[in-house]
Amino acid sequence: MAINKGPDALPTDLVHRDCAWWQSAVGYQIYPASFADSNGDGIGDIPGIIGKLDYLADLGIGFIWLSPVYASPMVDNGYDISDYRAINPIFGTMEDMDRLIAEARARNIGIVMDLVVNYTSDQHPWFRAAQADRQSPYRDYYIWRDQPPAKGTPADIEASFGGPAWTQDSECGDWYFHLFAPQQLDLNWTNPALRAAIHAMMNWWLEKGVAGFRMDVIDLIGKQPEQGIVADGPELHRYLREMHEATLTGRDAVTVGEAWSATTQNAPLYSAPERREVSMVFQFGHVTQFWDEKLGKWKPKPIDWPKLKATFATWQAALHGQGWNSLFWGNHDLPRAVSRYGDEGDHRVASAKALATILHLMEGTPYIYQGEEIGMTNAGFTHIDQYRDVETLNFHRIQLAQGVEESAFLAGARANSRDNARTPMQWSAKEHAGFTQGEPWISVNANYLSLNVEQDRADPNGVFNHYRRLIALRQEHAVIRLGDFRLLLPDHPALVAYQRSLGDDTLLVIANMSGDAVKLPVSDIPVVQRPDLLTGTQVSTQAGVELDPYAAFAIWL
Repeated sequence: MAINKGPDALPTDLVHRDCAWWQSAVGYQIYPASFADSNGDGIGDIPGIIGKLDYLADLGIGFIWLSPVYASPMVDNGYDISDYRAINPIFGTMEDMDRLIAEARARNIGIVMDLVVNYTSDQHPWFRAAQADRQSPYRDYYIWRDQPPAKGTPADIEASFGGPAWTQDSECGDWYFHLFAPQQLDLNWTNPALRAAIHAMMNWWLEKGVAGFRMDVIDLIGKQPEQGIVADGPELHRYLREMHEATLTGRDAVTVGEAWSATTQNAPLYSAPERREVSMVFQFGHVTQFWDEKLGKWKPKPIDWPKLKATFATWQAALHGQGWNSLFWGNHDLPRAVSRYGDEGDHRVASAKALATILHLMEGTPYIYQGEEIGMTNAGFTHIDQYRDVETLNFHRIQLAQGVEESAFLAGARANSRDNARTPMQWSAKEHAGFTQGEPWISVNANYLSLNVEQDRADPNGVFNHYRRLIALRQEHAVIRLGDFRLLLPDHPALVAYQRSLGDDTLLVIANMSGDAVKLPVSDIPVVQRPDLLTGTQVSTQAGVELDPYAAFAIWL
């Protein structure tokens, strides 16, 4: 049977009568290749993860979002899947996977699989059969045309990794559709047989005991390429409701859909309880609003805190009582939080803790990306040869051909390449940061000698212990889980301030998100002196009180 995360199966510290188990839990994303290597081949693996479960239990997380460990040629680091029911040997065996599920569950941690069903690898048996025979029942699992679309027509779509989204198959001569790499073929969700095959695979994993799924680019499965529709196709929500009915009904699983197109208007369509689609979505408004209009993430804009605060407040209001928020700064596709939103220099620890405070005390399910809990930073690569990410390498070629200077592209990559999040987890000051006894598949960040789990975890005032306290507060206080949200000081350029209220409880959160000391302004914030819930230090809200760079506190009003 699937993992039962109902009240009869979980200890009371993870179950609250006022909400679902995943509304009080904190998720932790593991990117397997970079987390912990157990066999010295330089690539992280499932046994390596098992060896770190006690560390994660000590942190206090409720579930692990596990990036793909399925069989894959690894064109896109495992997101190009060739067999949904097999484990890539570089990560381990199915027996290792079963042991991970069981060992995690023994520590009250669920395993959430990465469900990548917008596309498969070109090595998947479905596609191999579709290539070999136009009459194969698998032919209609994919999207084909007998010639490329004419320039300027709706079907003339550009792939997310650059270049055209239609590629001619060398074997059969027809053209197939791919929104990402040419080796990642988009699935045809209009085909009921394809949908049934995916549902059967999901049920197979649920029966193994996984706690749910993170659904990769799920807003794209309703695409209609011939009409130029990529995201939010007209059948998207029907497909999701059908999926829920076929796989999730009667199971207390968590599902989170990655939806780059999600807005405050359409997000309730995904996560409103009565619609029965997904538990929540990953939305990216706080990310994309600081991308360049032409060059996108490769030319990022500075963070504008009033705009960022407004985005968070809008999402908090839109989904309060109408759905559920996911809360995150980073993931395997995004830069390190402290590098993008904080200060990776002298104020690294303070800014990492301030970012955690802001995020974890809002309403929603918080997600920690591996290493965020010790304040890991961007990779700091200086040459294109150091990168491994297919997207970065593709856009390097494309933008240089368009006349972008090498130095300009590399500056953008240093800020926003996906490889910033993929350098190995920094466990200790030992060689290769204690990640492997071999040669790591991607370089370790040079700052591992002073920035690692062993050192940070030993510091009672370190980033790790700050995260532990935040996770514990979510378990202890219903106002953090379910209270309403009121943004304060919306126009202040540096201070992030908000209130959470539920019944007689009101929590005030204030953070100085700048590298300078900032005085609290005259405002309608009640003047009180209270102990900070995170440090026990007495703090005052009196106007004129000075907050140190990246200082943050949470107090009762």
